[in-house]
Amino acid sequence: MDVAFLLVALAVCVLAGVVVADRVKVPAPLLLVVAGVAASFLPFVPQLHLEPEVVLFGLLPPLLYSAAITSSLGDFNANRRSILLLSVGLVLFTTAGVGWLVHAMVPGISWPIALALGAVVAPPDAVAATAIGRNIGLPRRIVTILEGESLFNDATALVSLRTALAAAAVGVEAWHVGWDFVVAAGGGVLVGLVGFVVVGWLRKRITEPVLDVGLSFVIPFACFLAAERIHASGVVSVVVAGLLLGHKAPILQTAQSRIAERINWRTIAFLLENTVFALIGLQAQWLLQDLADSSLSGARIVAVCVATVVAVIVLRLVWVFVARYALVRPGRDPVTGQVPSWSFTFLLGWAGMRGVVTLAAAFLIPEDTDHREVLLIIAFAVVAGTLLIQGLSLPWLARRLKVPAPDPLDDALARATLLQQAGKAALEELERIEYDDQAGVCDLIRQRLDQRNFAAWERLGTTADEESPAALYYRIRTQMIEAERRRILEIRRSGNIASEVIADVLAMLDVEESMLDSAEQERDEAAAYAQRRWSTGDSCADLERFPAVDAPPATYCQACLDEGTRWVALRRCLECGNVACCDSSPNQHATRHFREAQHAVMQSAEPGEDWRWCYVHHLTA
Repeated sequence: MDVAFLLVALAVCVLAGVVVADRVKVPAPLLLVVAGVAASFLPFVPQLHLEPEVVLFGLLPPLLYSAAITSSLGDFNANRRSILLLSVGLVLFTTAGVGWLVHAMVPGISWPIALALGAVVAPPDAVAATAIGRNIGLPRRIVTILEGESLFNDATALVSLRTALAAAAVGVEAWHVGWDFVVAAGGGVLVGLVGFVVVGWLRKRITEPVLDVGLSFVIPFACFLAAERIHASGVVSVVVAGLLLGHKAPILQTAQSRIAERINWRTIAFLLENTVFALIGLQAQWLLQDLADSSLSGARIVAVCVATVVAVIVLRLVWVFVARYALVRPGRDPVTGQVPSWSFTFLLGWAGMRGVVTLAAAFLIPEDTDHREVLLIIAFAVVAGTLLIQGLSLPWLARRLKVPAPDPLDDALARATLLQQAGKAALEELERIEYDDQAGVCDLIRQRLDQRNFAAWERLGTTADEESPAALYYRIRTQMIEAERRRILEIRRSGNIASEVIADVLAMLDVEESMLDSAEQERDEAAAYAQRRWSTGDSCADLERFPAVDAPPATYCQACLDEGTRWVALRRCLECGNVACCDSSPNQHATRHFREAQHAVMQSAEPGEDWRWCYVHHLTA
């Protein structure tokens, strides 16, 4: 009963902390850590010892899986060199650097134990970095690299830790270390692939969403335990299975199963992620209490904690800059045509907050290890220090360095172009289907496709105080749905209709309303961003110099005709009038024209569209 009450109280406090963080505009992980530290010293709060088994076998698999199924395999592949350099190379570099520092500063610490602590503090936490990164609007590529890094760096760190502890106990040879990494990585990939194949086979035969989602709850634990059973990396197995299942979900699962799985895993990840940060803070009191028995002086303990925090920050910055300019050497961005600024690299290096895996891994150090209490407080100091120092300063640095956040107008443009391309494929399929359409069904289908595409293009509009047709439809239809719901609830009170039928009809209205709400939220974000951009003076001289022109829609891309390719949508250069195809087309002739002629502004040449785009400032109007 006491445990149940404690869990409920913890969940309530975590939810309240997230609400407060949202109100005061502070990242929830930071607020929850600080609140946890403060709560740990309250007399009525019981001591919570975070057992490593709970974290490594209970929390880590679902957190990794929920991140993996929502990650893009294509984005991971596009950034694989950067991700592997961080998740493997940086972890080993940090392990060696911190190990040398701790061995030099803490008397009596052996090299294997010092390297074990280096492995403990080496892996940054995915949850902290991406939660804070998305909250402040870091560029998507930085968030993608951080997510990809965090999916695999735990595996490198845990294998390094296991090897270091084995060396401390019985001693290992150099070749054994390399073999451990090969077995851990290769075995983890193999188990993940087997898990993907088995689950994929089952999902093709499961159409019930409840069963499908229930199966997804088993996947991370099954893969993790199977890999650990053969002494492979459970982390790698879960990540591989999650990446592949998420990538193949549109083929393997029904639409209802995908929606249900997405909502359930978002809820689970939300609760676990935020609870983890509260648990980190709650360890503060008893960790400090154990230091009373240490033979080291307080000044030395403080010095080694501060030095280790500084070391993990500096080592990461050194590694990312060396890796970028000596190994990766990034070329021009395919969208902007420019080489990413050094500020991107700096933010990537600064976003190295540690989390719960670091603290849990520290508890794996044997209890009879000399100065174990000092090693634990060092791990806690690294977690708390990086979260507070880097987490609090990251938003300020992003603003100071003027790193561009994701532009909702860019997203609206990409979404509209993608829907238009999908609509064309649907109409081509409609022409191939044999049917007897005496009721005019095909005309209705074409009309609905047009309405969907027009609504997507309307989100590019930035005219203030002007209600678009899609916004008018949302306002009217939501009021109608509310009237329908009220009438259905009145009928339910009469008891004349079966409750199952009532529930089905209400669910239909809920689905329609949720779709409308999602579209309206995207429209509001784009409009608010456009208004904020122009009102703050973040204007574009090129867009002001080339206003929209009233010209008939273009019908072809001459460059595509010359090269024998097809276009998706057409764009018109407002400086010379050249008509070329969009970036969703195979050869992207509009972008090619900009790079050759340096004509900054183009306008859509499609029927009913007059939005403009500036290649130089990457802005829409």
